[in-house]
Amino acid sequence: MHQLDSNGSSEHSLNSSSRLKDTHSYVGFANFPNQVFRRAIKNGFEFTLMVVGCSGLGKSTFINSLFCAEINNVEMENRTVTPTLQIEEKMVRLVENGVTLNLTLVDCPGFGDALDNSQCWEPIVNFIEKKYLDYFSEETKIERSAIIPDKRVHLCLYFISPTGHG
Repeated sequence: MHQLDSNGSSEHSLNSSSRLKDTHSYVGFANFPNQVFRRAIKNGFEFTLMVVGCSGLGKSTFINSLFCAEINNVEMENRTVTPTLQIEEKMVRLVENGVTLNLTLVDCPGFGDALDNSQCWEPIVNFIEKKYLDYFSEETKIERSAIIPDKRVHLCLYFISPTGHG
């Protein structure tokens, strides 16, 4: 690669296959970060958060506190604890100062509540892998849409139950 020094007169060889050259006219790629920013503000952001842990650890309260909103209404939910793990998805649109966040909350009630928890992680791993495979199959289609909805799990928070032992 050739590089111009501060006065633009001498070139130094950095790599034989490419050149680094200062343009004296406006091409337009310097405005690219602003274009990406405007597109992100216009379309909003997609984020998927998974919370995993035993019942009664405060997962819903944590989510409500994290986003300063009543997303998971603890009083309204009358869940019965089932011996099997059923993954629940809830979509919420949050708007803050004109910026939209399309938040998908993935809750795993019943995780770790059974007597034998040796295989309780399998439905969670299968769920995450399915979301990644769905996104990959959409991305590798010959005729695909310009905007692929991203439903992959971006963050998984695991709540550890306190045992009382130090």
